[in-house]
Amino acid sequence: MQTKEKYQLEVTVNASPQLLYQYISTPAGLASWYADDVRANEEIYTFVWNGVEEAAQILRKKLDDHIRFHWEDDNDASTYFEIKINVNDMTQEVSLIITDFALPNEIEEAKQLWELQINDLKAKIGAN
Repeated sequence: MQTKEKYQLEVTVNASPQLLYQYISTPAGLASWYADDVRANEEIYTFVWNGVEEAAQILRKKLDDHIRFHWEDDNDASTYFEIKINVNDMTQEVSLIITDFALPNEIEEAKQLWELQINDLKAKIGAN
């Protein structure tokens, strides 16, 4: 069985950390750009794409900074996906840093999918 590899992606988003946090940490925010629908039951978020549900547990979150999830159907406890808001100290430029895991031959495709979704987010908040 192949092991998933960790990868990171950074995308500039011209929006305040406070605004972005609402879009990365709330069911309504995530449903507006990441999935077709998102429901939350305490620490478990259920993401829906094309009628297929996938549940993820919140591992960690920090206000206006980041949120980290682990897919419940992923048997590898060391994998997660994290969306972190980064503000460059020098330029004050705001970006999202995505950390995720994928099989080595699927990393490029996974990065492209994240970029498409973040472009949807940017369009939603007028940060193109």
